[in-house]
Amino acid sequence: MGFVYLLCVCLLLLFQQSLAGQQYNNVSRALKGKKQLSGCNLFQGKWVFNASYPLYDSSACPFIADEFDCKKYGRPDKQYLKYAWKPDSCDLPRFDGRRLLTLWRGKKIMFVGDSVSLNMFESLSCIIHASVPSANTSVATRDSLSSVSFKDYGVSIFLYRTPYLVDIVTENGSRVLRLNSIEAGKSWKDMDVLIFNSWHWWPHTGKSQPWDYIRDGSGLYKDMDRLVAFQKGLTTWAKWVDLNVDPAKTKVFFQGISPTHYQGKDWNQPKKSCGGELQPLSGSTYPGGAPPAAAVVNRVLSLIKKPVYLLDITTLSQLRKDAHPSTYGNDPSSNDCSHWCLPGLPDTWNQLLYAAIVM
Repeated sequence: MGFVYLLCVCLLLLFQQSLAGQQYNNVSRALKGKKQLSGCNLFQGKWVFNASYPLYDSSACPFIADEFDCKKYGRPDKQYLKYAWKPDSCDLPRFDGRRLLTLWRGKKIMFVGDSVSLNMFESLSCIIHASVPSANTSVATRDSLSSVSFKDYGVSIFLYRTPYLVDIVTENGSRVLRLNSIEAGKSWKDMDVLIFNSWHWWPHTGKSQPWDYIRDGSGLYKDMDRLVAFQKGLTTWAKWVDLNVDPAKTKVFFQGISPTHYQGKDWNQPKKSCGGELQPLSGSTYPGGAPPAAAVVNRVLSLIKKPVYLLDITTLSQLRKDAHPSTYGNDPSSNDCSHWCLPGLPDTWNQLLYAAIVM
């Protein structure tokens, strides 16, 4: 009896040691993976020439809007197509559209935001299409909602156009931007991936401003500090995320602030804008510093309880003063230094989205 008891005790101790070792190895692997991932800052790096770029030909992609199709509208230089983003601390995985479709099989992905979201939405559709050029696709647009579906995989990519994220409604015949209202959010539910973006329209004034008044709670204002308004609107969006997103089902991304290049003084060339620029700025810092809106985004994201991944594209995009349509869009009378050519910079944004998903 004593021998059997001692044998059982020894076996129990051996089992506990084995279990402890296994748990230690599991924890060690988890910490190692976390450390490796946290040690890789995808958004700190520089632009390097890569002869294998771009990732697709604009003439072979059926999803590009004329305003972004710089090749179609006569942009003569091609060097802007040949730059790849190289993080300092790791390698950015090359985009594999077939793999992404397999990971996303049966899922719904939605971009929510303004025309910069349109830029990224069309870019993603083009890169995936280049990986599966013979795939069965369908395109639909109705009111604020557009979609590209890859039917063989059951993957649908949506764009919901809403430049402020919060609502613009009619009150007593006037257009009112409601900083505390986000009724449009009903259309964003039931998605598997959400990629949000806003800021481009917040500074607009005069005839290009699509509202007459701002409502903040019970107060109605003719105007207010636009950064303050942006923070209030984004806080409403953050509350919507916390109330409506189930992290077990839906991954949420926020696309960082997309910069403009109208003022050459921001990169120490005061007489210039984006027109005629042929290459990125060298190095990894932007002379003009971060736009104030980026600080607002960071502040609001720090308060969200649900996980939101920031695609921190601001600095790397600031370095790409060469990547705008300028006069090579469908309106040659304009100088567009706020949107981006396709192929071009938004393809890198989607590579970073891809990296965030697969790494």
